[in-house]
Amino acid sequence: MCPDQESNHDLLVHRRPGEPPLDLGSIPWLGYALEFGKDAASFLTRMKEKHGDIFTVLVGGRYVTVLLDPHSYDSVVWESRTKLDFHAYAVFLMERIFDVQLPHYNPSDEKAKMKPAGYLTLYGVEALPRTQQSQAQDRAHSADVFHTFRQLDLLLPKLARGSLSVGDKDHVGKVKGRLWKLLSPARLAARAQRSTWLESYLLHLQEMGASEEMQARALVLQLWATQGNMGPAAFWLLLFLLKNPEALAAVREELKHALSRAEQPVSQMTTLPQKVLDNMPVLESVLSETLRLTAAPFITREVVADMAIPMADGREFSLRRGDRLLLFPFLSPQKDPEIYTDPEVFKYNRFLNADGSEKKDFYKDGKRLKNYSMPWGAGHNQCLGRGYAISSMKQFVFLVLAHFDLELVNPNVEIPEFDLSRYGFGLMQPEHDVPIRYRIRP
Repeated sequence: MCPDQESNHDLLVHRRPGEPPLDLGSIPWLGYALEFGKDAASFLTRMKEKHGDIFTVLVGGRYVTVLLDPHSYDSVVWESRTKLDFHAYAVFLMERIFDVQLPHYNPSDEKAKMKPAGYLTLYGVEALPRTQQSQAQDRAHSADVFHTFRQLDLLLPKLARGSLSVGDKDHVGKVKGRLWKLLSPARLAARAQRSTWLESYLLHLQEMGASEEMQARALVLQLWATQGNMGPAAFWLLLFLLKNPEALAAVREELKHALSRAEQPVSQMTTLPQKVLDNMPVLESVLSETLRLTAAPFITREVVADMAIPMADGREFSLRRGDRLLLFPFLSPQKDPEIYTDPEVFKYNRFLNADGSEKKDFYKDGKRLKNYSMPWGAGHNQCLGRGYAISSMKQFVFLVLAHFDLELVNPNVEIPEFDLSRYGFGLMQPEHDVPIRYRIRP
């Protein structure tokens, strides 16, 4: 045991003044690791009911202080890295992820089907001009990428928690080599129509002196960050629209109005200008409501020095060096009934004022909230690609609704439950797919 570490017993007996309530659970060392990994949202809800909006729990040998007061989030997300560091946790997580073996891919997995189109949009296509042969090569290459990517995505919770079986870890070099080869900068350099965002990102990596292998690793992470979240976001957004005819009609009407001013026929359009996308408040509200209901990332910091954290209500709590601090906006503000009436219900116009403008005023404890929905994180590590992601999601909805009529095969189908193991890793994923019918619009 290191000199500055204390046993569970010592922590109970020698709690320092001003520290948050401590709950060690009933299992030595593990503490609440099993409950936390099984369903973090339910577990943290129960802990909040027991201890209040700040508490410390033992999770797999780590002391994790959880803060669930959205009025106090700014004191964490903008704190100096000399006290609260995100980078240290990110490095720890990535080391785990890149030191694993991926099991065999199951081609019957339907959730991977949407991803190749997103990959080709971001990473480009085979060299121009487009031919039947180059299109076949694109299909084969994107399928190869996602057969591997999907397995990485499926294993994400186990990777992050370090709970892989011995069998999962076999042949790690072979799989890593495959990923680096598929997404190597040299291979991508030959592809056409790559996104400008990807081009600028690669240039940034090169200017930083990153090796080709490190660039490939960074590209895997970008594929993961964009497609691993945007795919599920597209699923939930379309499903909520198809389950809510009033919402779908409102979005179609707004889209019809936008297209009436277009300079070319809808049949020839592949994108909407950014200025049009930025002036679609109904679609913006639908997207915000979708993310409120389904985005569940952890905002995590490593405590690198003993410190005090100020709360918005004037209280102050002491944190210990070596512990971890966690915010979970999915519970509050996003699912807080004091902030949102009927927080479990999809309301397409929740983020619209009566005059149709964007609504930004939400309150808790009688005070206006600065952080009323946090799907992109916050502070020093807010998602840098959020603008690209938002525009891409709006373009996706435009293309689907402008060119297709869609309906649920079963109009009474229930909204799928979440895969509960995904809490903390961005957009939640559904337990199963939902069949739809579609036809090209005349």
